[in-house]
Amino acid sequence: MEFKTMRIENPDELNFILGHSHFIKTVEDVHEAIVCTVPGAKFGIAFCEASMECLVRYSGTDEDLIELARKNAFALSAGHSFLVFMKDMFPINILNSIKFVPEVTRIFCATANPVEVVLAETEQGRAILGVVDGFASKGIESGEDIEKRKGFLRMIGYKQ
Repeated sequence: MEFKTMRIENPDELNFILGHSHFIKTVEDVHEAIVCTVPGAKFGIAFCEASMECLVRYSGTDEDLIELARKNAFALSAGHSFLVFMKDMFPINILNSIKFVPEVTRIFCATANPVEVVLAETEQGRAILGVVDGFASKGIESGEDIEKRKGFLRMIGYKQ
Protein backbone atom coordinates (compact mmCIF):
# COMPACT_ATOMS: atom_id res chain seq x y z
CA MET A 1 0.00 0.00 0.00
CA GLU A 2 1.20 3.47 -0.84
CA PHE A 3 0.08 6.69 0.83
CA LYS A 4 -0.22 9.88 -1.22
CA THR A 5 -1.59 13.37 -0.94
CA MET A 6 -3.26 15.24 -3.77
CA ARG A 7 -4.05 18.95 -3.70
CA ILE A 8 -7.48 19.87 -5.06
CA GLU A 9 -7.00 22.23 -7.98
CA ASN A 10 -9.13 25.28 -7.24
CA PRO A 11 -7.51 28.37 -8.80
CA ASP A 12 -10.46 30.69 -8.11
CA GLU A 13 -10.88 29.58 -4.46
CA LEU A 14 -14.40 28.36 -5.19
CA ASN A 15 -16.50 26.58 -2.61
CA PHE A 16 -16.68 22.84 -3.14
CA ILE A 17 -17.88 19.67 -1.47
CA LEU A 18 -15.93 16.40 -1.50
CA GLY A 19 -17.89 13.32 -0.58
CA HIS A 20 -18.29 9.57 -0.93
CA SER A 21 -21.24 7.67 -2.32
CA HIS A 22 -22.10 4.14 -3.42
CA PHE A 23 -24.02 4.10 -6.69
CA ILE A 24 -23.83 5.35 -10.29
CA LYS A 25 -27.03 7.38 -9.92
CA THR A 26 -25.22 9.72 -7.52
CA VAL A 27 -24.56 12.22 -10.32
CA GLU A 28 -28.24 12.57 -11.23
CA ASP A 29 -29.52 12.53 -7.65
CA VAL A 30 -27.03 15.12 -6.36
CA HIS A 31 -27.76 17.29 -9.42
CA GLU A 32 -31.50 17.13 -8.65
CA ALA A 33 -30.93 17.82 -4.94
CA ILE A 34 -28.95 20.97 -5.76
CA VAL A 35 -31.34 22.46 -8.34
CA CYS A 36 -34.35 21.69 -6.14
CA THR A 37 -32.68 23.47 -3.21
CA VAL A 38 -31.18 26.46 -5.07
CA PRO A 39 -33.05 27.21 -8.33
CA GLY A 40 -30.61 28.64 -10.88
CA ALA A 41 -27.62 27.13 -9.05
CA LYS A 42 -24.27 27.25 -10.86
CA PHE A 43 -22.31 24.06 -10.21
CA GLY A 44 -20.42 21.12 -11.64
CA ILE A 45 -20.36 17.61 -10.20
CA ALA A 46 -18.12 14.66 -11.01
CA PHE A 47 -18.31 11.13 -9.60
CA CYS A 48 -15.68 8.38 -9.76
CA GLU A 49 -17.46 5.19 -10.77
CA ALA A 50 -15.87 2.21 -8.96
CA SER A 51 -16.98 -0.77 -11.07
CA MET A 52 -17.80 -1.75 -14.65
CA GLU A 53 -16.29 0.95 -16.90
CA CYS A 54 -14.83 2.93 -13.94
CA LEU A 55 -15.49 6.27 -15.64
CA VAL A 56 -15.72 9.75 -14.18
CA ARG A 57 -19.42 10.55 -14.52
CA TYR A 58 -20.45 14.23 -14.53
CA SER A 59 -23.25 16.77 -14.70
CA GLY A 60 -23.97 20.37 -13.77
CA THR A 61 -25.17 23.73 -14.98
CA ASP A 62 -21.88 25.55 -15.64
CA GLU A 63 -19.33 24.22 -18.15
CA ASP A 64 -16.28 25.66 -16.37
CA LEU A 65 -17.35 24.16 -13.03
CA ILE A 66 -18.12 20.82 -14.68
CA GLU A 67 -14.63 20.77 -16.21
CA LEU A 68 -13.01 21.66 -12.87
CA ALA A 69 -14.94 18.86 -11.13
CA ARG A 70 -14.06 16.33 -13.88
CA LYS A 71 -10.36 17.24 -13.80
CA ASN A 72 -10.13 16.92 -10.00
CA ALA A 73 -12.20 13.73 -9.85
CA PHE A 74 -10.02 12.04 -12.47
CA ALA A 75 -6.87 13.15 -10.63
CA LEU A 76 -8.30 11.62 -7.42
CA SER A 77 -9.58 8.43 -9.11
CA ALA A 78 -10.81 7.24 -5.71
CA GLY A 79 -13.76 4.88 -6.07
CA HIS A 80 -17.19 6.35 -5.43
CA SER A 81 -15.87 9.77 -4.49
CA PHE A 82 -17.58 12.90 -5.82
CA LEU A 83 -16.86 16.62 -6.04
CA VAL A 84 -19.27 19.50 -6.42
CA PHE A 85 -17.83 22.92 -7.35
CA MET A 86 -20.19 25.90 -7.01
CA LYS A 87 -20.50 29.61 -7.78
CA ASP A 88 -22.68 32.30 -6.22
CA MET A 89 -23.71 30.06 -3.33
CA PHE A 90 -22.15 28.40 -0.31
CA PRO A 91 -21.99 24.75 0.77
CA ILE A 92 -24.32 25.62 3.66
CA ASN A 93 -27.03 26.26 1.03
CA ILE A 94 -26.95 22.68 -0.32
CA LEU A 95 -25.07 20.50 2.17
CA ASN A 96 -28.10 19.05 3.96
CA SER A 97 -29.84 18.33 0.66
CA ILE A 98 -26.77 16.41 -0.53
CA LYS A 99 -26.45 14.54 2.79
CA PHE A 100 -30.06 13.36 2.37
CA VAL A 101 -29.39 11.82 -1.06
CA PRO A 102 -29.83 8.11 -0.21
CA GLU A 103 -26.60 6.93 -1.79
CA VAL A 104 -24.35 9.57 -0.20
CA THR A 105 -22.40 7.90 2.60
CA ARG A 106 -19.96 10.60 3.75
CA ILE A 107 -18.91 14.21 3.32
CA PHE A 108 -15.16 14.75 3.70
CA CYS A 109 -15.23 18.53 3.48
CA ALA A 110 -17.21 21.54 2.32
CA THR A 111 -14.88 24.51 1.91
CA ALA A 112 -13.16 27.11 -0.23
CA ASN A 113 -9.86 26.56 1.62
CA PRO A 114 -6.85 24.89 0.03
CA VAL A 115 -7.40 21.13 0.45
CA GLU A 116 -5.05 18.19 0.32
CA VAL A 117 -6.67 14.77 0.04
CA VAL A 118 -4.90 11.93 1.85
CA LEU A 119 -5.10 8.81 -0.32
CA ALA A 120 -4.18 5.15 0.08
CA GLU A 121 -3.40 3.27 -3.12
CA THR A 122 -3.37 -0.51 -3.45
CA GLU A 123 -3.21 -2.82 -6.46
CA GLN A 124 -7.02 -2.65 -6.58
CA GLY A 125 -7.47 1.12 -6.49
CA ARG A 126 -7.53 4.24 -4.35
CA ALA A 127 -9.33 5.31 -1.20
CA ILE A 128 -9.71 8.69 0.48
CA LEU A 129 -8.50 8.43 4.07
CA GLY A 130 -9.24 12.04 4.93
CA VAL A 131 -8.52 15.65 4.02
CA VAL A 132 -6.35 18.49 5.18
CA ASP A 133 -8.79 21.43 5.01
CA GLY A 134 -7.01 24.77 5.29
CA PHE A 135 -4.28 25.46 7.81
CA ALA A 136 -3.35 24.67 11.44
CA SER A 137 -4.75 26.87 14.23
CA LYS A 138 -2.58 29.86 15.15
CA GLY A 139 -4.21 30.77 18.45
CA ILE A 140 -7.46 31.16 20.40
CA GLU A 141 -9.88 33.97 19.54
CA SER A 142 -9.98 37.07 21.72
CA GLY A 143 -13.01 39.17 22.64
CA GLU A 144 -12.22 41.39 19.64
CA ASP A 145 -12.05 38.31 17.38
CA ILE A 146 -15.47 37.18 18.64
CA GLU A 147 -16.96 40.55 17.72
CA LYS A 148 -15.35 40.39 14.25
CA ARG A 149 -16.76 36.86 13.71
CA LYS A 150 -20.24 37.90 14.75
CA GLY A 151 -20.06 41.04 12.62
CA PHE A 152 -18.95 39.07 9.57
CA LEU A 153 -21.83 36.57 9.87
CA ARG A 154 -24.31 39.45 10.07
CA MET A 155 -22.66 41.29 7.18
CA ILE A 156 -23.09 38.29 4.85
CA GLY A 157 -26.67 37.70 6.03
CA TYR A 158 -26.30 34.45 8.00
CA LYS A 159 -27.23 35.99 11.37
CA GLN A 160 -29.41 38.89 12.41
